Amino acid sequence: MARPKRGEILSLTIDDLAFGGEGVGRADGYVVFVPGGLPGDRLRVRLVQVRSRFGRGVIDAIEEPSPQRVPAPCPYFGRCGGCRLQHMAYPAQLAFKAKQVVDALERLGGLKGIEVRAIIGAPETFGYRNKMEFTVARSAKEPLVVGLHEADRYDSVLDIDRCLLQSDRMNALLGESRAFFIERGLTVYEQDSGEGLLRFLMLREGTHTGELMANVVTSAPAASELAPLAPRLQARDPGTTSVVMNVNPKKASVAVGVEEHLLGGRDHIREGMDGLTFQVSASSFFQTNTRQAERLFELVLDSAGLTGAETVYDLYSGTGAISLLLARRARWVYGVEVTQAAVDDARVNAAANGITNCTFVCGEVRFVLPSLIAKGVTAEVVVADPPRAGFHPKALHALITLGARRIVYVSCNPTTLARDLGELVRGGYRLEWVQPVDMFPHTPHIEAVARLERV
Repeated sequence: MARPKRGEILSLTIDDLAFGGEGVGRADGYVVFVPGGLPGDRLRVRLVQVRSRFGRGVIDAIEEPSPQRVPAPCPYFGRCGGCRLQHMAYPAQLAFKAKQVVDALERLGGLKGIEVRAIIGAPETFGYRNKMEFTVARSAKEPLVVGLHEADRYDSVLDIDRCLLQSDRMNALLGESRAFFIERGLTVYEQDSGEGLLRFLMLREGTHTGELMANVVTSAPAASELAPLAPRLQARDPGTTSVVMNVNPKKASVAVGVEEHLLGGRDHIREGMDGLTFQVSASSFFQTNTRQAERLFELVLDSAGLTGAETVYDLYSGTGAISLLLARRARWVYGVEVTQAAVDDARVNAAANGITNCTFVCGEVRFVLPSLIAKGVTAEVVVADPPRAGFHPKALHALITLGARRIVYVSCNPTTLARDLGELVRGGYRLEWVQPVDMFPHTPHIEAVARLERV
């Protein structure tokens, strides 16, 4: 068959999902990716992109729905870039995510016959996020919008009244903040000109403490203009214990500032976990699904197999959540984290919980780990929770050089997990098992924990 042409209508059966959650179908062997398609769907698809080896299409009609297809409860589904799998029954989502992990291990890591344990599903599939970032943008119809990017479009922001992934309390702060911005006539930052004030609204909630944070990210200091927001949010929800402004004057479109100003309350909220209390500031990393994080951390602690005599490295340690939990069972813990605000929080958290056997070091793992090894600081156990990009090659080389007898690797990206595990196995480790954990229902993202032993 000749390669189909752009604009052509095809009838396809979807037989798989790609890593990002797009449906995969074939027309006489020609692969077509279809956003919103599910395995078992029979679809009429219009081709919008044609390349030599694959094309991309949009659904014109569902001729026969997949048995996995369910109604998506969110009114923004399909337009918002967030929850791409809301229309898929939750057990099917879990099966897809577990398959992602197995496929990555085999194809990218060259690791076959590994024990991949049954995926741990989330007890709550909505309202589970304790942190959300909303973009403030200009609109042709409204003074401004506060919302999330449209699917596959970074130039268009969807005004969101209510996001089902966050609590009703966080949604109330979202609405109140938007109303405040509009009533005050505050300007919106323009990427091209660098003019305008408002960039992002970030909300956090302590799942177990009930404390709320609002962080307004601006292009320049504007404490006097934003100060009235604090009492307004506190009036709406008395649990609003932190209202801050982060200033990001750079072009980079990130919700992290170079300086922070307190508008009301404290500069942090607190979260409780397994008998410990954690201070979380605006720029700190903390797991975004508290209840699943508790299950994840319990798995990590069990996997570490500590007796109380070990020195442990906690690499990419964030605000110290895993470090402090490990410290209760270890001789000493070294937490390594690149973000100074997170390291500051970790030190405060250790002191607040009466934990004295933790040392937190600020810096990149690829530099700090070789430095600690050179000083003779060895460790029997390493726990690592790197960002999506996984380990830097120099950091991974240092980890292999360290030669800890056990490594517990926590990952939010199966592709980089598989790559790094392959390197560790070639570096003298045996991969014992991998455990997928669903931290983000309705999205294609999947977390996994792997345990390795030195051969």
